[in-house]
Amino acid sequence: GKRVDVDRLRVGMFIELDLSWTEHPFAFNRFKIRSEQQIETLRGLGIGQVRYLPELSDAEPLPEEELGRGSREPDTAPAPAVRAEPESPEQIRRRLLLAQQASLQQCERRFAEAARGYRTALQMLRTQPAEAADIARSLAQSMVDEVAGEREVAIRLLSEQAGEESALHALNVSVLSVLLGRACGCGPETLRDIGLGALLHDAGKLELPERLRWSDGVSLRGVAERRLYQEHVAHGARLVAALGLPPAAEEVVRQHHEHADGSGYPEGLGGDRIGRAAQIVALVNRYDNLCNPANPVHAVTPHDALALLFARERPHFDAAVLAAFIRMMGVYPPGSLVQLNDERYALSVSVNPMRPLRPRVLIHDPRVPPEEALVVDLEDHPELGVQRALRPVQLPRAVFDYLSPRRRNCYFFERSREVPGDGVEA
Repeated sequence: GKRVDVDRLRVGMFIELDLSWTEHPFAFNRFKIRSEQQIETLRGLGIGQVRYLPELSDAEPLPEEELGRGSREPDTAPAPAVRAEPESPEQIRRRLLLAQQASLQQCERRFAEAARGYRTALQMLRTQPAEAADIARSLAQSMVDEVAGEREVAIRLLSEQAGEESALHALNVSVLSVLLGRACGCGPETLRDIGLGALLHDAGKLELPERLRWSDGVSLRGVAERRLYQEHVAHGARLVAALGLPPAAEEVVRQHHEHADGSGYPEGLGGDRIGRAAQIVALVNRYDNLCNPANPVHAVTPHDALALLFARERPHFDAAVLAAFIRMMGVYPPGSLVQLNDERYALSVSVNPMRPLRPRVLIHDPRVPPEEALVVDLEDHPELGVQRALRPVQLPRAVFDYLSPRRRNCYFFERSREVPGDGVEA
């Protein structure tokens, strides 16, 4: 690339810095400038020039004859305001990192609160049904509030320690079902029914023997055990009947194992005989059981789960709901391991359903400690793309340890693009 003075930089220029990662606050040494704030930050680094790559740029450097134009003011001009001392690269990086950590911690805190509420509701289900219903309604409403209006909400992968096993499946299914309902055009009332039904869809497992209570229906021994397991649907319908829930929410509990082609249970319903809310929850339930089975040995990656649903299980689900789900999750849902087009490895940690094809990723960079790595939004880096999805066993050991792929994928809502100073992060 050509060398260009920092004073000639413009938004749209693609540049490269001859600095180590500790000497600047950006996620990469190479990036396209997308804000005046970034140019100000570059000037504050005390470097005279950067490399400029015209072939990757949308703008050319400021012409030299325009430098300083308008900088000389008449003697009568008011004195310029005193500017605060600019932040150092280390301070900017630290601020971005703290904001990134705070956003994740907020997601995990809200997940933990929802998990506590869910467990309390289950404990009260048989003995205090009215109180259990109030808690479930409150939880469902809070999820609907997360996606209300035009707000962009991302699906965030939580850290391993956030995965409260007893609540993980119900909350995963609820979070993704409410988002899928929104993607399908459902209104607030229907979204509440979806959230309620999703939270309680497996409530009937409370009545199963201990060995079957946490089963996903995959590793069952024989026909008798399978029939016993399938009774959790009838148990659930009986339990939630006492809660006074809306009919669509109860329908989710009764129908979350029905298939569009009539091959499901307990009634073998098909097509339009399955309620819309139940169609949505049935699909998300299957997706989460593929990613987070009772036995982690049988887990498939989020990317492979979507591929399996589309290629092998498509007849089981409403075509429009399945298409909306795949669009919403993107090709590389949170938890997917990928290799980028520059050969680096990365973990997808967040997907915005409104911009699903370019997730936010944690990139393996041996120069940067994993706890100091800034998450990179591929939306801001058109030069970067995903080359392929990977399974954990395909990663070199050092990369596996750095990216720490989750044994169980746990999701919650994250408000999209709310990191302070986002204009600085490249």
